[in-house]
Amino acid sequence: MKRLFCLLALVASPALAQVGIDQPWIRATPPGAKVAGGFMTITNKGSAADRLVGATSPVAERVELHLSVHEGGMMKMQQVQGFDVPANGQFVLKPGGGHMMFVNIKRPIKQGEKIPVTLKFENAGEVKVDYAVGGVGAMGADGHGPGMKH
Repeated sequence: MKRLFCLLALVASPALAQVGIDQPWIRATPPGAKVAGGFMTITNKGSAADRLVGATSPVAERVELHLSVHEGGMMKMQQVQGFDVPANGQFVLKPGGGHMMFVNIKRPIKQGEKIPVTLKFENAGEVKVDYAVGGVGAMGADGHGPGMKH
C-alpha cells in the first residue's frame, strides 16, 4: 500500500507543479451584496494545455466562471464552462474580461481579509489558494480602484 501511495504521489506531482496562481484577489462587497468578482493570473509551465473548469469557496453558495463580452453595444457577463490555459502560457482573469463570480455570498467580504478558494483544473486537479481582498472598486491585485493613487 505504501508503494502505491508513493507511486501515485510521483505521478500526480508533476501536473500540480505545472500550474501556478499569481495575485489571486477578490473585491470587497458592500452591505447586502450577493455577488463578488474574483481575479488572478494562471500560469501553465507544462508542455500540455490545461483548463480551469470550476471553483468552490466557503464564502459563496457557488463560484461561476464568467466572461465579459460586448453585445449590441453593451457589456454583459456570460457564464462559460472553463478557461483554457495554453501550454507554457498564461490566462489572466481581470475586471472587464474573464473572471470568477462568487454567487450568493454568505456574508460581506471585507477588505484586507483572505478568502480560501479551491480551483479545479482538468489536468492539475484541485489547487487551493487564498485570495486577498481589495477595495470595493478595486481594479487590480494592489486593492486600488479607478483614480486611486498607489
